[in-house]
Amino acid sequence: MDNAMSNRHNGRRRGLRVLCPGRYCHTGVTEITVEELKESGVEAVLLDLDNTLVGWQRSDISREVLEWLDQLKRAGFKLCLVSNTRFGRRLRALSERLEIPYVRRAWKPRKKGFLEAMQELGVEPSKTVMIGDQMFTDVLGGNRVGVFTYMVKPMAKREFLGTKISRVAESVLLIWFRRRGDL
Repeated sequence: MDNAMSNRHNGRRRGLRVLCPGRYCHTGVTEITVEELKESGVEAVLLDLDNTLVGWQRSDISREVLEWLDQLKRAGFKLCLVSNTRFGRRLRALSERLEIPYVRRAWKPRKKGFLEAMQELGVEPSKTVMIGDQMFTDVLGGNRVGVFTYMVKPMAKREFLGTKISRVAESVLLIWFRRRGDL
């Protein structure tokens, strides 16, 4: 069992550690296994959309990601897309195609979208994980509500200008967290 998951948060993270993911995945979402989640008592998986499951503002999902989502569903995990996207039609279409409910305009890192998703799924933070590609939205928001957070390598280089700028700070913080032994 992954050590990071076995040592789930003992309460909220403080200071800069609120930005530290529980685990960083260098190859994307498919690095996270059904077995790892099951062994950790996870019941629900909250998923970012852009650059986590699909490229930024894209709708095409790779066969590998589709198979991974199917494995999660077959294993009985409750899934919900939690997205800051303004493009409601694209999110709704992907939600219908994947048969996964969604929270639109989650305003991550605010707590509201995460709490809405967990309420929709009927789960507690202790049984929930958040998977996303951004430290200042997905990880920060997930840590603020007390769920275990996975940060994945972004799928593509193309993204919002503000996100490109925040990537510089993310890379510095990831190095710092690794040196401290937090990651």
